[in-house]
Amino acid sequence: MLTRDALEDKGGHSNTFSTLFHVRLACARPLITVYSEKGETSGKNVVLPAVFRAPIRPDVVNFVHTNMRKNKRQPYAVSALAGHQTSAESWGTGRAVARIPRVRGGGTHRSGQGAFGNMCRGGRMFAPTKTWRRWHRRVNVNQKRYAICSALAASALPALVMAKGHRIEEIPEVPLVVDDKVEGYKKTKEAVLLLKKLKAWNDIKKVYASQRMRAGKGKMRNRRRIQRKGPCIIYNEDNGVTRAFRNIPGITLQSVSRLDLLKLAPGGHIGRFCIWTEGAFRKLDDLYGTWRKASSLKVDYNLPMHKMNNTDLHRILKSEEVQKALRPAKHKIHRRILKKNPLKNLRVMMKLNPYAKTARRRAILAHNPDVSTLMTHKCHYSLINMLSNF
Repeated sequence: MLTRDALEDKGGHSNTFSTLFHVRLACARPLITVYSEKGETSGKNVVLPAVFRAPIRPDVVNFVHTNMRKNKRQPYAVSALAGHQTSAESWGTGRAVARIPRVRGGGTHRSGQGAFGNMCRGGRMFAPTKTWRRWHRRVNVNQKRYAICSALAASALPALVMAKGHRIEEIPEVPLVVDDKVEGYKKTKEAVLLLKKLKAWNDIKKVYASQRMRAGKGKMRNRRRIQRKGPCIIYNEDNGVTRAFRNIPGITLQSVSRLDLLKLAPGGHIGRFCIWTEGAFRKLDDLYGTWRKASSLKVDYNLPMHKMNNTDLHRILKSEEVQKALRPAKHKIHRRILKKNPLKNLRVMMKLNPYAKTARRRAILAHNPDVSTLMTHKCHYSLINMLSNF
């Protein structure tokens, strides 16, 4: 990537360079408004934590989510004795039947039937499942933190939150930060009133409308009803807030100190609608650090860096400063020369071997019967003349 010094050496201006390469900082709002319990601005502002400007990597989020989901699986297997609880022996050859083991005895339809094989009724399955399968997956701590940073950064972009399916058309701001008094709520009616004041109740309506019966065998396994996800409430201290919100469908509650990727990016998809308390929002810089300082609550952890400061390559490459530093484009067209076979093309062969024309002519004359007879007579007369002279 071109540096500021390189552009200045080529005659560029550092001001324009700064505009191009630091446009991301201009897009990120430096201050976030804190809203009161009544849904109005409280007059307080919070600096946007650096984690919300972390790189958004859906591939990392999906990979980490997939592996973390596997850590709650329970082993299952068929019985080790299944399909082998019968005395069966092959009849051998000579009876015009397959050599599969057959059930002993008589007096029942079962006797004489095939047993043990996976192609037999009542036989074992092919490759019976075992409990010692590798069910769980280890995930690197740094990868998990990277995925959480990406999920948090995506939750601050309204386009990604709306693409996830959340109804946030009427909320005042994204990310949405409320006063710390919310952490002291103990009644569900207080939580419902807060969501309605913040215009976030539309997302709960969506959850109510999505409640339906599960399709498939899960209905038999205590998973009969399913519904969409609603807002995620992230708090700093639980002074009753979990009791107030836990009975509202679709709501997920998390402590900012123990953020879970499975709740921040359900299904491995980024863009969860998060409602923050002020204390939790202010604590993010201490938890994940900034690019100027490391985290103070995690050992030797720094935020992941961007591969590029600005991904608008078209605008960068078409700028005056970059264009001045580049050489003009070459428009010369190199056409491929058609290669001709000299064994089939006499003109090309003559360029390679000028004697080829004479050789070809002599070969043609030698194969012509009239010419060959004439040449024979000429040679005969010339021989007679030579002998007569002697």
